[in-house]
Amino acid sequence: MLHEDIKGYIHSTDSFGAVDGPGIRFVVFLQGCPLRCLYCHNPDSWKFGEGTQRTAGDLMEEILGYRSFLKRGGVTLSGGEPFAQMDFTKALLSLCRKNGFHTAVDTSGAVALSLSREGIDLTDLLLLDLKAYDPEECRKLTGQDNHHALETLDYCEKTKKPVWLRHVCLPGYTLYDEKLTRMAEFLKHYSCIERIELIPFHQMGSYKWDYLGESYQLAETEPPSAQEMERAKQIFLSRGLPAV
Repeated sequence: MLHEDIKGYIHSTDSFGAVDGPGIRFVVFLQGCPLRCLYCHNPDSWKFGEGTQRTAGDLMEEILGYRSFLKRGGVTLSGGEPFAQMDFTKALLSLCRKNGFHTAVDTSGAVALSLSREGIDLTDLLLLDLKAYDPEECRKLTGQDNHHALETLDYCEKTKKPVWLRHVCLPGYTLYDEKLTRMAEFLKHYSCIERIELIPFHQMGSYKWDYLGESYQLAETEPPSAQEMERAKQIFLSRGLPAV
């Protein structure tokens, strides 16, 4: 089957994304995710086999219409979890490469490296969301430990694949000096990490949980203050890590 004919399930697209990789980017949000993060702001992207089914070729034609806006940016595959639709992800990345677009994949690292490796090799940049350094805490936050995510990070180090690492600062869970220090000490040995994005927890997607009839445990959790986020940032900067 040609790359153009491979089909995938799409949650949504954003033709002018500014927070998912360098520059202005066309962002493709794929449908389906194996995790159940307590703070997920897109729980409507969880279920597999839903969304809009499109071919890689059809989506590529749409992306090409924005080429002039994407010259200093590119295309980002997000989700959901892009590596959970591996055939489609590889097909779209291959078409992007053929057409000269810089690519990034925003992944939770929830998929085993044996399945995601080819996709990692095809993308120019990996946006890796490390939910927690401690595997049991990661399981409490997401329903799965961080084994695959750390394996993915090790592979990127080995292959010199550029990584922008992301971490959500969640009060009462991950936003503690001790936990952030342990993570920073662990990450400072990775040369593949070009940027660490510390993301403050927010409530912007909480209404979706109610709409979907899902139980939302963080309804009373307040977002972190600017001072708390600056303190977290300094923990990473003091260890030579490129935190923002």
